[in-house]
Amino acid sequence: MNISIGDKVFLRVPLPYLKTTDPMPMLRPADLVGVDELGEVVGVRPLDYFEVRFRRGTFLIASDNLSRRSVSE
Repeated sequence: MNISIGDKVFLRVPLPYLKTTDPMPMLRPADLVGVDELGEVVGVRPLDYFEVRFRRGTFLIASDNLSRRSVSE
């Protein structure tokens, strides 16, 4: 899947936890982001990870756990 900065994405599956993108990253409970919540890609990290801003924070998420919003939505 081809994801770039500015794309609108959502979680494909619920995650066991979320990792913040802060200078000192922390693990946060997974219930901060629902699978139907739309987020925006704000950064790209090595090894196919993306910084995604959701309503309750910005988290580091692997590309295989993300789906891009379709154009028709």
